[in-house]
Amino acid sequence: MTYDYLPQIRAQQQREPLPVPLVAVYCGSRVGSASIYAESAYELGAALVAHGYGLVYGGAVIGCMGAVADGVIDSGGVAVGVIPEFMLGREVAHARLTRLHLTDTMHTRKAIMAEYASAFITLPGGLGTLEEIMEIATWRQLYQHDKPMLILNINGFYDRLIEHLHVTVEQGFMQPADLTRLVVCHTIDEAIAALPPIIKMDDDLDVDKI
Repeated sequence: MTYDYLPQIRAQQQREPLPVPLVAVYCGSRVGSASIYAESAYELGAALVAHGYGLVYGGAVIGCMGAVADGVIDSGGVAVGVIPEFMLGREVAHARLTRLHLTDTMHTRKAIMAEYASAFITLPGGLGTLEEIMEIATWRQLYQHDKPMLILNINGFYDRLIEHLHVTVEQGFMQPADLTRLVVCHTIDEAIAALPPIIKMDDDLDVDKI
């Protein structure tokens, strides 16, 4: 499989100013066993655009990741993808993005996404999605950022994770404040309402220094 479009995307779009604040969305590279997961991802993408936000995400065209990007792009919004080069054969890069970053490592991928993001929303996903939201929550615990972190609990997908986090607090391994910073939303409207006020995106963001 070839990716002839990637150099053109990087050369033409890498330095274009971003007109809107971006929300990082973590979600699966698969669509899951119920159609509601991909449908909700697409609807979230459209809702972000309708309320003045853009998207930064893992850059893939497949699964719920592709669905949320399609929701943004089809609505005329800004979609920034970040994907490691070694994952191109596994997570096919989206060809319609506003901006695409190719990275050397997963760590750099997550750092760039976090730097771009004004807030974080987690949709249903697998191990990678769980790792992403737990890492960003850990960074918040360590005072590395103060951005909103939302879990969009579609179809009760995260019920057991939320229960386990409460157990973690009860057993003394986490402070209650660390749990309350993870805002659980059950609808897209709730998630949009929990996002920060619109602020101008930093056009001078230099991800090459990350």
